[in-house]
Amino acid sequence: MSPNDCDVVIIGGGAIGVTAAYYLMEAGRTVTIIEQGEIASGSSFANAGLIVPSFSTPLAEPGALAHGLKWMLNPDSPFYIKPRLDPALMSWLWRFGWACRRAQAERGLAVLQELSLASLALLEELLAAESLDCGYRQAGLLMTYRTRTGWQAGLDEFARAQSFGIQVQVLSEAETLHREPALRPGFAGSIFLAQDAHLDPAKFVQGLAVRLAARGASLHTDTMVKEIMTANGQITGLRTTRGEFHPKQVVLAAGAWSPGLARSLKLRLPVQAAKGYSLTLPHAEVIPRTPLYLSEAKVAVTPLEAGLRLAGTLELAGMDQSISPRRVETMLQAAKDSLYLHDEHGQIEPWSGLRPCTPDGIPVISRAPQHKNLFVAAGHCMLGISLAAITGKLIAQLACGQTPDVAMEATDIRRFGKR
Repeated sequence: MSPNDCDVVIIGGGAIGVTAAYYLMEAGRTVTIIEQGEIASGSSFANAGLIVPSFSTPLAEPGALAHGLKWMLNPDSPFYIKPRLDPALMSWLWRFGWACRRAQAERGLAVLQELSLASLALLEELLAAESLDCGYRQAGLLMTYRTRTGWQAGLDEFARAQSFGIQVQVLSEAETLHREPALRPGFAGSIFLAQDAHLDPAKFVQGLAVRLAARGASLHTDTMVKEIMTANGQITGLRTTRGEFHPKQVVLAAGAWSPGLARSLKLRLPVQAAKGYSLTLPHAEVIPRTPLYLSEAKVAVTPLEAGLRLAGTLELAGMDQSISPRRVETMLQAAKDSLYLHDEHGQIEPWSGLRPCTPDGIPVISRAPQHKNLFVAAGHCMLGISLAAITGKLIAQLACGQTPDVAMEATDIRRFGKR
């Protein structure tokens, strides 16, 4: 047997790949993780770290297309599409428009909230079992609204969420400021979502990877997959920059890099990379009691041990991770408008990551139809941390031939049709 003959290879060392490895090892499998950078070096590194079963509206929702068309050519807007002639992007936008219909969006909301609630319960079990120190707190999420129009839209959105068992508390401006003294006056109101939680995403992913390595998982970082070899409807090997691997099963969990690998297998995976930004303010003058979401600006504010993290924007610009100082300043100004922050915050290091977005906002958690030993876990949009635990558990169940805990039709890759 070759030294690189192995049981399950997971391509991707972010939140999805590492949690899939955890549940596969819990099921008695041996696991190899191949990561092109370092563990948690992609979009898992410095995102908002929110676990938000309450805030599971899919990216494609009624009104999103209209907002997108209004914003798409404005580089300062929360949702920006870089103009380019890209057939894959055009196809994605067409599917996105179709998924924005109310019936489709309602279906997506139900799917994501079922997955998110199940994932939160699993995550709490995992953290307790592993005693991981990653700053986990179930402190809720405060959705703030500066305008009456925005607040009414939020009330309408969360009225639907309540029908799925989501706990919603509506607050006036006075009640909002009483709950969160770090906020400046000037809000129409807010909505408090008590079930939501947060953690430091890099600490979570890196800490779990350390535990897996101690139990025998093989971690190959700075290793890029150059070719996926197939024969007779199966993956037979992976040719990488560090040699070949010959797995029995493969999990594709490479985030925004997954579509490129899928294309080599003639597998349709309509995922667009959506660049998001974050800033961590290590010396912020005020730290909110709970995470906030500044709804009109679409900026998340998360209190972490490392400082105050601001995260936001959605920029469809391909695989471009360059940082726009203009966008950084827009996020920072939104935080200054809402919080008692001064102009100086010490050294600020902006970060960008590529979120993998499907056009309907629902991730792909699925066996691949043409290769019986390939499983896909990609396309989690902004919910990678929220959905990591349930995704890992479902992938492990599929790989082990078990009945999944939840119905899988909505996350099946075949919903996108044949190539």
